[in-house]
Amino acid sequence: MDYEELQRQISQVMHEQNNRSVPEFEGYSPAEMYQVLNFTFGPESPIQLQKLSDSDYKKIPILNQIKYLADIIAEKGELKLTAKGYLPTKIVADIYSQRFLTDDLIESGIAKLYKESDSMSINLTRILTEISGLAKKRKGILSLTKAGEKTISDNHKLLKLILNTFATKFNWAYYDGYGENQIGQLGSGFSLILLSIYGNKKRLDTFYADKYFKAFPALFEGESPTRFMTKKEHLGNCYSIRTFDRFLDYFGLINIEMSSKSWDADKYISKTDLFDKFIKCTPPKNK
Repeated sequence: MDYEELQRQISQVMHEQNNRSVPEFEGYSPAEMYQVLNFTFGPESPIQLQKLSDSDYKKIPILNQIKYLADIIAEKGELKLTAKGYLPTKIVADIYSQRFLTDDLIESGIAKLYKESDSMSINLTRILTEISGLAKKRKGILSLTKAGEKTISDNHKLLKLILNTFATKFNWAYYDGYGENQIGQLGSGFSLILLSIYGNKKRLDTFYADKYFKAFPALFEGESPTRFMTKKEHLGNCYSIRTFDRFLDYFGLINIEMSSKSWDADKYISKTDLFDKFIKCTPPKNK
């Protein structure tokens, strides 16, 4: 056998391996999953974002909260931040009063809203506005960029920018005590695929966590830091909070229903009507 024939056979085997259906990936191939992981909404990915109606864009909390902040900055021309780089307290109160997103601790009266850091969603809004390039911060002054001014007026372009920024530039571990790991953020597109397949029916968050860790077993590492919780429960909670509470719910793509008000209540997840309007997942090619 000559060298060229050997190379051809090796290439054929690699092609077949990369395009085989993998049960843990819901039938998607390693090649398709590569696109999901690295180019989640790219042209070769099985996940595509679709344009929505004006009324549907109004159903996306984080989008509208960012637009509201951008409008404030645009109206004022620039916004002077606090010495620590946060939004002024009056602006924080104004944004929260619109109730695009609320905070459970604030709503229950356990915590009070005063400064930006008191509200995770408002803090996130300012951070996303900056790291997405919609606004720039110089010498304690926040102002819109020229690109930001154009993007703000295009709901579809703005939503894609915010979604990509949240998925790839913002550190999902920033707000929790689960450690610096990639749980939830790595393969966030796979969670979208899971919701597209199974989200019509109300299911426990653990259903999705189990499938996620089967697809990415390398993330199922470490031990539970408390004897009151198993490793599976601890890592499952990490995935659930980051993926559902602080990602998909902020984008209006899921419903979350708790079985009770207890700290250990069951959490049920289902996709909203908006999900299928916005997220289109094509089936695996070789399943």
